[in-house]
Amino acid sequence: RGWERVWQQLRQLLPEPEVASSAALSLLCGSAVAVVVWKWLGERQIQQKMEEAQRTREEGVKKMAKAVRQFREQVPSVQTDAILSLPLLELAGRLQEGSLSPRTVLYTYIEKALEVTQQTNCVRHFIPECEEQLQEIQGQKEKGLLYGIPVSIKDHIGHEGQLSTCGLVQYLGTPEQEDSVLVKVLKRQGAIPFAKTNVPQSLFNYDCSNTIFGQTLNPLNHQKTPGGSSGGEGALIAGGGSILGIGSDVGGSIRLPSSFCGLCGLKPTAKRLSLSGVNGPVNGILSVPSALGPMARDVDSLALCMKALLCEEMFRLDPTVPPIPFNEEVYSSSAPLRVGYYDTDGYFPLPPCMRRAVRETREALQAAGHKVSTTTPHSSPRGVPSFEILGFLRKGKQLLWHDPLLLSSLSTGNIVDPSLKPQVTCYKIPRLAKKLLALILKPLVSSWPQAQSRVV
Repeated sequence: RGWERVWQQLRQLLPEPEVASSAALSLLCGSAVAVVVWKWLGERQIQQKMEEAQRTREEGVKKMAKAVRQFREQVPSVQTDAILSLPLLELAGRLQEGSLSPRTVLYTYIEKALEVTQQTNCVRHFIPECEEQLQEIQGQKEKGLLYGIPVSIKDHIGHEGQLSTCGLVQYLGTPEQEDSVLVKVLKRQGAIPFAKTNVPQSLFNYDCSNTIFGQTLNPLNHQKTPGGSSGGEGALIAGGGSILGIGSDVGGSIRLPSSFCGLCGLKPTAKRLSLSGVNGPVNGILSVPSALGPMARDVDSLALCMKALLCEEMFRLDPTVPPIPFNEEVYSSSAPLRVGYYDTDGYFPLPPCMRRAVRETREALQAAGHKVSTTTPHSSPRGVPSFEILGFLRKGKQLLWHDPLLLSSLSTGNIVDPSLKPQVTCYKIPRLAKKLLALILKPLVSSWPQAQSRVV
């Protein structure tokens, strides 16, 4: 009887079934509405951040255009084409001797950069502090190797007061508090960083497009991409709007834009140049390290840039950089070199144009007296130079961690750019499914070299 009384009291406290169903339905509807509202507010916040970044960029363009007009009014007789046509070494020499002023060169290149970015959308943001840097170097007694040279830098290379976005919304609204080590060394050598260039979303793409600043076009053909991820650099230099740029490279991010835009580029050995103050969507990847490097119109320009950067200032500011200066004796030596080459890695057949480029390079080296011989790349599937296949086949922890890290950076308040969606789809495949695919694909991949050799 005691239990019956307790049960009756509980029945009185509990709502009727109809009331309970109504309450549950109301709670469910309220939760659904809350989720929709929360998602809408989040998307609205993202849109506002993007609009603010775009507005800031437009204001910077207008400011630079105004500065160029004022310069033109003060110095109307500037021979723009003559300055733009000078190779870097000759331009540097004329700045050193004083026959050209840093002010004239800077505004000449800003004017050209405004024209090029209007056509290709290659400049992510102009650096207004370049005018302050101009005043500082004009008061210096000692002229650096890059005295008065306007330099463009890739989006994620830190510059005080500027964003380093990597094409991601999550990095908007947080400008850098100080210059990266590389920018400090450039300024110490007299260079004037004047523009940050556009990149693909997350930097992990061979195109150059992001949802914030849009698509960058190849100045040689607006129907083509300039390559990535240093695509903005490639487009700006190839279009004549910059004479020297700094890009970065993990899996081709300097080499591909240089190839697509008809430029020279150098990916130095990892840690040859400081990465301190350089932003990135993914940290801790040790097996495939990133490297900063120069991009320009000719090899001599790359050499001059490396001479300037590999200085005591670089080694002092970043002790992790080996204190090895540029070896002019080795660079200038005419002694024959021993060069190894191959025109296939055993996995991906080269198109005829690339085979021709390798053949012509081999012939040019032989004509110059160098010893050239064929070499064979590693035949293991671990040697496949493809991030997509590495993501499936390789068991190294760094690359297995890479997928969720990158996916996290894209899902943190970011709309995925259309050019990146195929990669993101791969990153979203569950790890168990990747292991199953690896078991299926590994025998097929191991048979590719034999199949290719039969075709060739």
